[in-house]
Amino acid sequence: MPRPLTLGALRLHWLEAGRFELDAGTMFGVVPKVLWSQRYPCTADNHLLLANRALLVQADRRLVLVDTGIGNKLSVKQRRNFRVRQEWSLPARLADLGIDRREITDVVLTHGDFDHAGGVTMRSASGEVELTFPLATHYLQTREWEDILRPGPRTGQSYWPENFVGLRPGENLRLVEGTAEILPGITLAHTGGHTRGHQAVWLRDRGGVALHLGDLLPNHAHGNPLWVTPFDNFPLDSVEQKERLLRQAAEEGAWLTLYHDPYLDACTFDSGHNVVRRYRYGGESA
Repeated sequence: MPRPLTLGALRLHWLEAGRFELDAGTMFGVVPKVLWSQRYPCTADNHLLLANRALLVQADRRLVLVDTGIGNKLSVKQRRNFRVRQEWSLPARLADLGIDRREITDVVLTHGDFDHAGGVTMRSASGEVELTFPLATHYLQTREWEDILRPGPRTGQSYWPENFVGLRPGENLRLVEGTAEILPGITLAHTGGHTRGHQAVWLRDRGGVALHLGDLLPNHAHGNPLWVTPFDNFPLDSVEQKERLLRQAAEEGAWLTLYHDPYLDACTFDSGHNVVRRYRYGGESA
């Protein structure tokens, strides 16, 4: 079994939840290729390999999952268009750790895009769509849930109703306003930027600190606060929030955990946005 990253009593695991490829322009926008290619490799036809690595946090008797991957409901056309390179198999990855999907107690969604929320529901062997983690409490910012229910022309392209079937506010869905500590050592903080209700996750214990920035920091190449993706609906908010949160993370000596990075799972940066410390799940930090 891979060795988790430990923050005192918190233990962090990264679980594969589907991989795909996107055109580099969708991730780096106006940043010249001569700059970003020094930090992140691409294919011959200018595509980037992106992981969807759900973060599992073992906290006392709680099993907390941060984001859920692309799910198993993509059509053949969608798998082709998104160039899926590894299918979603999150329940099997949990089983590798001896965990049944019904044992997950909490699911935090940084936002509602399909590549983060696609695994909230799954298609069963009988073809029915059901909650993947039926006994878990799910967490979203209120304004994100409002946009999921009434998506705009941009968000409607990636907020898919089938990913939220079975979620009911006040029952298995807890809506958060701004900043809230949902469990000891686990705090959600509204950031906006990527989406109106995008949120970050702080993980703190006496043994260390980690910050999960979702799509504000999709991989190690986006350490520069000015490097935001064209997918960001409010890019100036992304820049402002990244500057503030990366500065705070540096002050606290926090690991920055990464969701879309197939090469690193956590890292820290120096003042020039270069990776200083790196962590690969199951390996040693350096």
